[in-house]
Amino acid sequence: MSQPQEDAALTLQVSAGAPDEPAPAVRATSRPVPVGPRGALAIAIASVFGVAAFGWPFLVAPQSGLTDGLDAWLVFGCLLALVIVTVLALLAEGTMDAKAVAMLGVLSAVAAAVRPLGGGTAGIEPLFFVIILGGRAFGPGFGFVLGSTALFSSALLTGGVGPWLPFQMFAAAWVAMGAGLLPRCTGRREVAVLAAYGAVAAFLYGLVMNLTFWPFTLGPLTSISFVPGDPVGDNLVRFLAYDLATSMGWDLGRAVTTALLVALTAKPVLRALRRAGRRAAFDAVPEFTPGLGSRTTPPGISRRS
Repeated sequence: MSQPQEDAALTLQVSAGAPDEPAPAVRATSRPVPVGPRGALAIAIASVFGVAAFGWPFLVAPQSGLTDGLDAWLVFGCLLALVIVTVLALLAEGTMDAKAVAMLGVLSAVAAAVRPLGGGTAGIEPLFFVIILGGRAFGPGFGFVLGSTALFSSALLTGGVGPWLPFQMFAAAWVAMGAGLLPRCTGRREVAVLAAYGAVAAFLYGLVMNLTFWPFTLGPLTSISFVPGDPVGDNLVRFLAYDLATSMGWDLGRAVTTALLVALTAKPVLRALRRAGRRAAFDAVPEFTPGLGSRTTPPGISRRS
């Protein structure tokens, strides 16, 4: 075998012993896109701020001014900036290379393309099965970025840009990240777990999104209105009653369609995504061997004697 051919073969094989000896067969496995310390810190900081921004009705005092919505745009701007900074931190850290960014762009485009198919009817959101399967295949860090970029690109496509967009980006980022954090399993069990997670995540998405407008939607005289300064428990009971009364049907439609789409497509889509991940070798490590130059060994290589 000539030297160029040998170098090419070594990208998928681990050399053992002398050059004349046959190289052992290898098997490359798909691994999630890694998240470095800075990326993890950025996600943690952004998530803490996001939780505070979503939960402000239970945290702020009436005299703070946030209860009348006058300073809401400042919160929206900070949320959007944090999402962008988090994405840039993951990219700048180098754990997401050009191949991962390309996959991110493809999945974001697919999510943006399928979102209008629901037409905003009965809570149907086809976008969710894309970000859930993407987060599952490529890990929580990739999922966090995918969820935010998918919502942003779909909002540009559908004209859904507004003060609610940063909250949607955060909520979708958490949904996709959660799929990557689920316990490892395979086969039918993995499909069942993902379908159940999709249904629960769809309900939770609707629940947290209601927090963004519940304080401003109703007047102060209803039994489910936000009352500034009331105990957290009382406001929480009112909020849950508001969510059940106004959003249960919408969230149920989203949960059912998400679970069905995940159950029907998880097996082939995950197979295709993981195959693409193996070929791209997102977390491959360059190796330098005297006399052979440099080569890239894909992760998950195992020797078989």
